[in-house]
Amino acid sequence: MRGTSALLLVALTWLCTCGLALGQDNNELFMDFLQTLLVGSPEELYEGPLSKYEVSAGAKVALSALKSCIDGLQPTHKAELVSLLVQVLGNEDGA
Repeated sequence: MRGTSALLLVALTWLCTCGLALGQDNNELFMDFLQTLLVGSPEELYEGPLSKYEVSAGAKVALSALKSCIDGLQPTHKAELVSLLVQVLGNEDGA
């Protein structure tokens, strides 16, 4: 579990750094990334939120491992994460 947490922290830091460097809305990029990570496939990550970035082979392996961990969650836990994401996205639309 510690490895997964560390990997997630690295991924989030990387996304925020890339967004800042390109002047993008970090929240939008992060939320797209998180949504795709929760309910999409690794390929959808590369074609969607990460399409503007050159993702190294090592990062692809790490993202696949992270996706595998998320897919291994109990369905109720994954549903709760999706519900939280929907709630957060709803709050951003109203902001």
